[in-house]
Amino acid sequence: MKLHVNVDHVATLRQARRGIEPDPIAWALAVERAGGDGITCHLRKDRRHIQDGDVVQLRKHVTTLLNLEVSLDEEMVALALESGADEICIVPENRQEITTEGGLDAIGERARLSEALPRFQERGMLVSLFVDPDPEQLEASARLGAEFVELHTGTYANAEPGAELERLGSAAQRAHELGLRVNAGHGLNYENVGPILELPHLEELNIGHSIVSRAIFTGVESAVRDMLVAMGRHTT
Repeated sequence: MKLHVNVDHVATLRQARRGIEPDPIAWALAVERAGGDGITCHLRKDRRHIQDGDVVQLRKHVTTLLNLEVSLDEEMVALALESGADEICIVPENRQEITTEGGLDAIGERARLSEALPRFQERGMLVSLFVDPDPEQLEASARLGAEFVELHTGTYANAEPGAELERLGSAAQRAHELGLRVNAGHGLNYENVGPILELPHLEELNIGHSIVSRAIFTGVESAVRDMLVAMGRHTT
């Protein structure tokens, strides 16, 4: 199971003062030293955390895999195409939300997705759609030709996990049957990640806020290693 660490909230702390500290690029490199398998960042239209220059510098320095999350806004798609990211995850975006509140409507966004996905794929970028664990959304994602879906685990993280965990498991199995590769993320932390590891065909977790939060107390490399241990991976 791969761990991709989202560095957005390192940039959130920096942007509180519009300064240069803490540096999300230096933080990302520490994640790699600690054994992280990739770096994720979300370039939002309102630039509330990650800035355009951060994406440029992350692409310059990240040696694992760079996963860029963007909306279907025309400006964001254009920037993503020029980013050189290895993987593009298309997410919904509401300017008023604190964090991403749910999955992308791949059915309702079929027209824009049909136009955007081939443009990314022509540049050799893997495309993931961040969707709720809903069979109709998975089927739409497969019809659109996405390589991956990232299953939204926010409902699981914020509710009694039993029924939602079953829903995620069924979705992961259905995605695999449709030829989609499966990632998961949102709201995962050191306490709730364990059951998610049992989802079938799961390749990658995207986790950010809980690792950044622990790093304030323990340091980034220790926080990343603690998450790898929680995922059943041995660290040195």
